[in-house]
Amino acid sequence: MSEVVIQTTESEKGTNLGYKQELKRSLTLKDLIIYGLITMLPIAPIQVYGLIAKESFGMAPLVYLVGVIAMVFTAISYSQMSKEFPIAGSVYSYVQRGLNPHVGFVTGWLIAVDYIMAPALLTGFSAMWLNSIFPAIPTVVIMLVFISINTFITARGISLTARANKIFLTMEIAVLLIFLGFAFKFVFIDGNGVGGFSLDPIFQADKIDFHFIASAASIAVLGFLGFDVISTLSEEVENPQKTVGKATITSLVIIGLIFMLQTYLAALAHPDYEGLDPDMAFFDIAREVGGDFLYYSLIFVGVAAVGIANALAIQSAISRIIYSMSRDKLLPFSGILGKIHPVYKTPFNATIFVGFVSLIVSLFISIENIVQLINFGALTTFMVLNLSVFAHFYVKKGRRDAKGFFNYLLLPMIGFLIIFFVWSGFDRMTFIVGSSWMIVGIILGAIKSKGYKEVPPVMRDM
Repeated sequence: MSEVVIQTTESEKGTNLGYKQELKRSLTLKDLIIYGLITMLPIAPIQVYGLIAKESFGMAPLVYLVGVIAMVFTAISYSQMSKEFPIAGSVYSYVQRGLNPHVGFVTGWLIAVDYIMAPALLTGFSAMWLNSIFPAIPTVVIMLVFISINTFITARGISLTARANKIFLTMEIAVLLIFLGFAFKFVFIDGNGVGGFSLDPIFQADKIDFHFIASAASIAVLGFLGFDVISTLSEEVENPQKTVGKATITSLVIIGLIFMLQTYLAALAHPDYEGLDPDMAFFDIAREVGGDFLYYSLIFVGVAAVGIANALAIQSAISRIIYSMSRDKLLPFSGILGKIHPVYKTPFNATIFVGFVSLIVSLFISIENIVQLINFGALTTFMVLNLSVFAHFYVKKGRRDAKGFFNYLLLPMIGFLIIFFVWSGFDRMTFIVGSSWMIVGIILGAIKSKGYKEVPPVMRDM
């Protein structure tokens, strides 16, 4: 093998993954947890609270509890693979090495469209919100500013990105705590809303059945998309085999608790879920409990959190997936996209490319089609990842004792079935749009591998 193996720290001895260590290792467990929280967005319920409250008969906290339980099995699969393969590329690298190189390429192709579409979607939403307050500023100009800021920060280095994440997370937590304080006073001190503690937002026995659980799982699983981006930073983490998996599961559980707490207090403050505006419900509740100050504060922080912080984290992730696939010579212009900046030690070219594509996507592709591609790409790759854990550990490595049965057969199969259940509920158009993109990837993979006969050079001796 001609490449230098990744072998830089005591914890990584014995790792033979075929790549030269080029990215700068500077991230800690704390950095990764913050990165995961920023990606899933602590104030994410403000975007969809009206819809979730109506669909769940006011039991939005229960929906998010179902989401955490549903996603934790797939998070465990990410944890298992991150220990085995502590390299950039996330699900692309895991499936490539755990299941099959060619299936890995198609999986990477699917997750790439997921992440490359997400910044465009997020900046589009933020631009729309900000334009409603400042209509004189065109949404195109706002999107261009947001994408430029994110591209600049991402290109300069992961340490700068980590510092930006801490600032934005602090802003989100601060405004969230203010909302929780106003809502608590509104309900428990002033006696408004339901006037006190109530179990209705958490459990209503007469309304919970299989259909409710199915609908809750569908809504909640999509609400937690993004927890997996932590694994894209594996080559920039100190001791990745221990920290990446731990950060993935920890951030998922923390964000679930945050979602449940804020939606519970929102439900207590405004129990009439049927009369909520589906687009502005949470903002309206904020105005009800805290006046215009809280209303506008939440909008401005929401714009910054979604348009910059959330988009920044995802842009960092997709640039590393494109870099990982390009250094394997699997994408067009791989010689350019697979380069690391000599000073910043970042996938600079891939980052600039993602910024450019995000702008084009935000201008020319509808939000509906973006959402369809994101949902299809994410859940399809999650299913394949769970299968890869089973194939790699249980079948290939023969870990079939009691522990192996639990960790490498039972847990990933539960994760697969949950995701498949949600995936099978997509509408016809989502399947058409998502499958079309997947077919393009299959064709490109066939061309690059000469009919799926060749594997990336780094894997030929493995």
